Amino acid sequence: MSSEAIVISARNLTKSYRLFGHPGDRVKQFLSLGLRRYHREFTALQDVSFDIRRGETIGIIGRNGSGKSTLLQLICGILKPTSGTVQVNGRISALLELGAGFNPEFTGRENVYFQGAITGLTQAEMEARFDAIAAFADIGEFIDQPVRTYSSGMFVRLAFAVAVHVDPDILVVDEALAVGDAVFQQKCFDRIRRLQSEGASIVVVSHNPYQIERLCHRAAVMKQGTLSALQPARETLSLYHEMVQEDLAPGNIEAFREGTQALRFDRVGIEDASGRRVETVRTLERLRIVAEFNARHPMDGVRLRFEICSADNEMVVQVTANGLTEDRRFEGKHRIAFIMEPCQLTTGWYYVNAIAVNRDVRLDAWQRAAEFKVLLKDDRARDLTSDRGVFACQGEWEIG
Repeated sequence: MSSEAIVISARNLTKSYRLFGHPGDRVKQFLSLGLRRYHREFTALQDVSFDIRRGETIGIIGRNGSGKSTLLQLICGILKPTSGTVQVNGRISALLELGAGFNPEFTGRENVYFQGAITGLTQAEMEARFDAIAAFADIGEFIDQPVRTYSSGMFVRLAFAVAVHVDPDILVVDEALAVGDAVFQQKCFDRIRRLQSEGASIVVVSHNPYQIERLCHRAAVMKQGTLSALQPARETLSLYHEMVQEDLAPGNIEAFREGTQALRFDRVGIEDASGRRVETVRTLERLRIVAEFNARHPMDGVRLRFEICSADNEMVVQVTANGLTEDRRFEGKHRIAFIMEPCQLTTGWYYVNAIAVNRDVRLDAWQRAAEFKVLLKDDRARDLTSDRGVFACQGEWEIG
C-alpha cells in the first residue's frame, strides 16, 4: 500500500496525565525540581499504532473510560501525545463530546461560521452552505439564539450538520449518534453513507455494536488504554462481546448487580436445542434463554423475569414466569428457561436482564447478563435487513 492511501497513521501513541491529590500539590511539584513526587501517573492511552486508508470507515468500541475519546482528541490535534506520533493527511471535521468547539455565548448561526473558519473555509463558502446546514439541523428560529439555550438534541443536530457540510476528507464522530430521535439518527446515517460514497474517511466511536457493524469496514476494541488490531467489524464485535461477557461474569463487576442476593443468578445465556451455549440465533427460529440460580435458604413467592433490550438500550419485551414460580419452594440450585419459538426479533444485537423478586423485595437484578445477535434466517452471508423496528413481520408482497 502506498503512503498516499493512508490518511491517519499512528505509531506507538501514548498519552499520560499527572494526577494530583490536592491543588497545592502542583505548586509543590514545581518547587521540588523533580526531587520529590507529589502526583501519580495515569496512562489514558498506551502504545497505540494503526493506519486508516482513504475512503475507509473505522469503528472503535469500548466501555466508558477505556481511552476512546482521548484517542480521538489526539487524532484531531486537541491533545498532544506524551510519546509516539500521529499523522493526519487531509481536512478533518470532528464531532466530539457535547459542547466541544462551540462558543455557548454565540448564536447557532455565528457558531456555524466560526466552525467553518476553523476548518479553513471562507465566509463566502460558508454562506453557500448555510441554508443546507440549517435545513439539516432543523432547529428553526433557534439558529439565531445563543447555543447555551439549546437542548442536547438541538446542539447535536447543529454540530452534526456543520461537521458533514464542510467537505471533510476525514470525519470523526464520538458517540453523537446516540443522541437524538430515530428520524434524525436515520438522517445522520444517510449522510454518512453519502460521505462514504464520496470517498471520505470516517472514524466512529460508539457503544452500539449495531451501529459499528452497520457503518464500518474495520473496527477495533479499546480496553484500558490499549487498542486491538483493526479487523473486519464482525470479528471485532465478537471480541467485544467476549470482553463484555467476561466483565459481566458473576463476581467480576458488581456494579451491574442489585438486590439482597438471597437468590442469585449464577449464569444466564442463550442455548441451542442441544443445550450448547451460542451467541447468535436466526430470526424466525427458536430463541432459548436459560438462567441458573441459587437460593441460599428456602423461599417461596419468587417471581422471575427476563427483559430483552435492544442495542439502543430500549426494552423490547419483558417476559415473566407468571404462575410457574410463585407457588414453588426454592432452595439450592435451579434452572429456568424461556423459549421464544419462533424468534420474532429483527436482526441486530440484543441483551438480556435477569430479575428475581420475592414479594416486592428485589433478590437479584443482573443487568446485561447475556448478549446475543439475531441473524437473517434465509441468507447466511447477510447480517442485516432493511426492515426497521424489533418485530420480524412475516408476510407476502403482491404487486400488480
